[in-house]
Amino acid sequence: MRFYSDAIYWIILIPVLLLSVYAQIKVSSSFNRYSRQRNRRGVTGAQAAYEVLRAHGVHDVAIRSCRGQLTDHYDPRDNTIYLSEPVYNADTVAAVGVAAHEAGHAVQYAMGYGPVRIRSAIIPATQFGSKFAFIALMLGLVLYSQPLFAVGIVLFGLTSLFQLVTLPVEFDASARALGTIDGTNLLDGEERKGAKAVLTAAALTYVAALLMSLVQLLRYLLIFAGRNDRRR
Repeated sequence: MRFYSDAIYWIILIPVLLLSVYAQIKVSSSFNRYSRQRNRRGVTGAQAAYEVLRAHGVHDVAIRSCRGQLTDHYDPRDNTIYLSEPVYNADTVAAVGVAAHEAGHAVQYAMGYGPVRIRSAIIPATQFGSKFAFIALMLGLVLYSQPLFAVGIVLFGLTSLFQLVTLPVEFDASARALGTIDGTNLLDGEERKGAKAVLTAAALTYVAALLMSLVQLLRYLLIFAGRNDRRR
């Protein structure tokens, strides 16, 4: 039974690992490629974010620069879009795509988008789970306590749930970004393809992260089931 379980785990794990590596390479290469391509209208990342907000009637969100690369994010706590240095003042295709995507998140919060509200609601439980899941799992293994190991599985499952809910949030933000780019002509046809390539690559990293989390969850479930079999 254990050999069979291990075989299932590795058969699933290897493709997911390869996908994760591919996703990281793809997002980096796409961003670097289109960060070298300036858009014809000379629109910067900050201007693109503003245009997305304005197109959706959102006017109370701040747009600020932050350090690093690919550190762009929207923080609902202070209602601010933070754009990295290669995005904020850059008039590249990648900068427009990334900034528009982050503005899409701000629009989601402003409009009360369902999945983003669910994700916000489960953040406290997810943070608790991420802190104590491995503690419960390790204690369950060392002490040979199935109930404690089961608690660890449930806590770890919360992180998988969070990543699952994150997928529609990310996809929707990209859809809003590309829709606004089309509606306001921020980029022309070929440039839009570049922005879409950057956002698609970024979305793939979220898919890979979810699959990796589910594979690990499967591993814990197989261990739990195997220990039950040995006790019979």
